[in-house]
Amino acid sequence: MEIEFVHSVNLNEETAELVNKTAKENDIVLTTHGQYAINLNANEKFKLEASKKRIIDACRIAEKADSWSICYHMAYYMGATDKKIVTDRVIKAAKEIVKKLQDEDNKIWLRPETGGKVSQWGELNELIELSKNCEQVLPCIDFAHHYARSLGKINKYEDWKEILIQLEKHLGRECLDNMHIHTEGIAFTKNGEKNHLNLNECDINYKELVKVWKEFKIKGV
Repeated sequence: MEIEFVHSVNLNEETAELVNKTAKENDIVLTTHGQYAINLNANEKFKLEASKKRIIDACRIAEKADSWSICYHMAYYMGATDKKIVTDRVIKAAKEIVKKLQDEDNKIWLRPETGGKVSQWGELNELIELSKNCEQVLPCIDFAHHYARSLGKINKYEDWKEILIQLEKHLGRECLDNMHIHTEGIAFTKNGEKNHLNLNECDINYKELVKVWKEFKIKGV
């Protein structure tokens, strides 16, 4: 089950402990979706620092709730023509966040998620690059977001397979054994993701996707 912090961290230490207890009693694995109001590529220093603080604060509460993993849309390109510069800035900020978490012995997995909109940082190669360069970080692959940001081009068996091939090639089998994934129906425009839909209301080829999951014997949530 996914805890939703997308608009605010809506648990405190006391309620987080209650969630933790309830999840353990019912054998439920929890993940968390962090706040939307994050941009690790913000030009204004106060916005960047606020983004880092929001992530750290959310990770503290999520860990108390026994959340195994927390995912984020990490950044926006902000019109940048060189996407590598954006990735470098995200890596630098993520390292600072993880250092703080490790100093507090917080072992929650930090998960950069596929960006559904074309303006969002979060292409597959960018998620891989961050994960290679930062401890305690692995991707959150939202397959529907890959479909939407490619404007429907990524939608065949071979396309889904290539995503897992690249993850295993660059991040090892550990990544496929430790997956945090989303899949949903989705509508898109020329800008990418528009809104989520039920799977059967969308042209996403989810049955072929599930075949690929089975072929690669992926594990995780």
